[in-house]
Amino acid sequence: QLSLLMLRWKALTTDYRQWQVRDPEIISTNPDVLLELGKEELQKVKNDLEMVLSTVRSKNKQLEEDLKREQQWYEEQEQILDTLNKIEEETTQVEQPSTKREFDELKNKLLKLKTYKKELLSALGEFLDEHFPLPETDANTENKNSSAEPDVELITLQNILEILINKLVTTPHEPYITINKSFWPPYIELLLRYGLALRHPEDPNRIRLEAFHK
Repeated sequence: QLSLLMLRWKALTTDYRQWQVRDPEIISTNPDVLLELGKEELQKVKNDLEMVLSTVRSKNKQLEEDLKREQQWYEEQEQILDTLNKIEEETTQVEQPSTKREFDELKNKLLKLKTYKKELLSALGEFLDEHFPLPETDANTENKNSSAEPDVELITLQNILEILINKLVTTPHEPYITINKSFWPPYIELLLRYGLALRHPEDPNRIRLEAFHK
């Protein structure tokens, strides 16, 4: 409506300018007739102005409502932002000590596990050295082979188990190790017989530790 009224106003302005440059025709010389015509024109102008005023008031009212909604939305966003900032501050204050405490607890557990592992390996080594010692070297054999190349030094059963464990942990996709001359055959047979180790299905010189954790 406002656009239509603006177009009408422009048209009236154009008509007004045209009437200014031309001599209007005299409709009537009767004062009563001219009075009535003047009243009609004034009434039209009044109606048009009232319509424009009503449209402007309606537009202003709508703008005021939009402004109130925008202000309300802005206040709600500020409240949400303040709430989130408070929650973040509280969470930061609570989590920092908690995170440090959990880290210290985890560190202590790792130290205890390392100590326990060391104790277990030590106890295992003592048990194996006592019950499964390396074979004693025969003095006569040493004298006979004194001129020959020295034999390879055998490793203990504990060392074999540690090698198997480390291989399984570090490369679980390839847990097999190759048996060499430093591995005493009775140790290998012992591990295979009691199910502690498994031989490679295609290479008998390779063994792996049984995956008891699976």
